[in-house]
Amino acid sequence: MDNTPCLGGSAAGKSKVTEGQAAILALDGGNSKTDVALIRTDGAVLASVRGGGINSQEAGAEPTVHALDDLVRQVVHAGGEIPVLHTVACLANADLPEEEEELAAAVLAAGWSQTSTVINDTFAILRSGLRDDEPHWGVAVVCGAGINAVGVAPDGRVTRFLALGQLTGDWGGGYGLGREVMWHAIRAEDGRGPATALTECVRDFFNMDKVEDVAIAIHKEKIEDGDLNGLAPVLLRASADGDPVARGIVDQLADEISILALTAMRRLGLTGLATPVVLGGGVITAGDTILLTGIADRIVTGAPDAEIRVIDVPPVVGAALLALDHIQAPPAAEARLRATLRRSTDPVAS
Repeated sequence: MDNTPCLGGSAAGKSKVTEGQAAILALDGGNSKTDVALIRTDGAVLASVRGGGINSQEAGAEPTVHALDDLVRQVVHAGGEIPVLHTVACLANADLPEEEEELAAAVLAAGWSQTSTVINDTFAILRSGLRDDEPHWGVAVVCGAGINAVGVAPDGRVTRFLALGQLTGDWGGGYGLGREVMWHAIRAEDGRGPATALTECVRDFFNMDKVEDVAIAIHKEKIEDGDLNGLAPVLLRASADGDPVARGIVDQLADEISILALTAMRRLGLTGLATPVVLGGGVITAGDTILLTGIADRIVTGAPDAEIRVIDVPPVVGAALLALDHIQAPPAAEARLRATLRRSTDPVAS
């Protein structure tokens, strides 16, 4: 078991492989979905599958890996039972080193490959946003169901955040935004807050007459709490249509994302460098112009040379690239993988 990501460092000491004779296994496990891919060592995609979301903090390491095992067996069978040299699993909610270690031990015990690495899913975002011809360091911010960030310095130093929710100072992510939308929508409905289009948006989204009815249904568990994630796109549309309350929430999110990126850069002394800042997660990759412009404007104020990029490739590609790094696959393997799955890491206009 080798639980150290290759970002920022080298693969010295790892044995090189003969092109195409074996494979690597890549997993990107998030709160809402899980992607698993089997990639030949020459970069060819042999098989891939998508499953439901995972939360190892709630389920525990062994049950989480047991759930993932079904997806892994599907891709390995579809890929022709080729030998798997290394697994990289980039998992949401693997927020503490001990959580990564517990999951890594469970993955190794599952016998998917000779060696394995389990790290937080922010590392997949970062690696997927770094171009083939540049060193593997920078900052990544993910805003999907949750929000988190990671930074890797050119010398390999890493900075992270606890990312355990409001308890550890976090704000944003699809779930948090959904709660924020509900807060404003119901206060507008009952007279405690200013009028906002979000009130009607919530009623329409849940097909109910009142936001109050939605809140009661969530309280009585007739509506799943996780369904609040679906209000994030609703918020972005209301903001784009000019609703001032919605716009205020989106501006706050741009603040939070830029604060995460700039804090990571300051910790590592990267604010004066041309630091890649890779943005991912469903809320960001939705491509909302107001949000992306707000993020870019704020980041370049604190780090003028930063290169801001939004991925449009599945983060599982980042996990696969980390695995190819680990086995020292030839450069053509990365090029082949990227050519297979559409990507974009162009700077965001500021």
